[in-house]
Amino acid sequence: MKVAMMKKMVSILASAISSSLRYTTGARLRGAWLAVALIFGAPAVAVETYQEPESFIDETFSGESPEPEVVWLTGERKSAVKALLGHDYASLRIRYWRDNTRSAWILEEIGKEQPITAGIVIDDQQIERIKVLVFRESRGWEIRHPFFTDQFRDVRLDNDRKLDRHIDSISGATLSVRAIQKLARLALYLDAETGVDRVQKSP
Repeated sequence: MKVAMMKKMVSILASAISSSLRYTTGARLRGAWLAVALIFGAPAVAVETYQEPESFIDETFSGESPEPEVVWLTGERKSAVKALLGHDYASLRIRYWRDNTRSAWILEEIGKEQPITAGIVIDDQQIERIKVLVFRESRGWEIRHPFFTDQFRDVRLDNDRKLDRHIDSISGATLSVRAIQKLARLALYLDAETGVDRVQKSP
């Protein structure tokens, strides 16, 4: 009986998806896949927004944010970023905000399956603070707490472009910890790059 019912449900879903594709309407397609997810128990992505990126930038510069600028990840810079992350960054350009020796960055890196969004402030080539802004996975959310992020305060890059201080991990959040470590290295590297080369103003 259960097998027959399952076959019937699969047939109905297949028909719905086929119909959605035939008429190429986004709403129908999304509806069909939602039905699949609900029936077969596909895991939902848990999105926790702890602070909006715009609010983080305003807070960093006390409400007087400088105009954003853009750094392009091309040539040697692209290769350096790939070496830092172990893969290419998701975009070829990154916006940032700079006021003399201070710069602020909104960066993303995959934890286990979903991107973690972090705000990072650099001052005089060392980390002033890191804050997890958006977390999208079911595990590893502990990295948002100060007991973890405070470890990065005053950290710099050494000559090998590694963090010059050991960062303690968190049981059950290893991949999220690694993601934040990568973003810390990326922000420090890009801060050094843009401190010398003010690449391009954003419109």
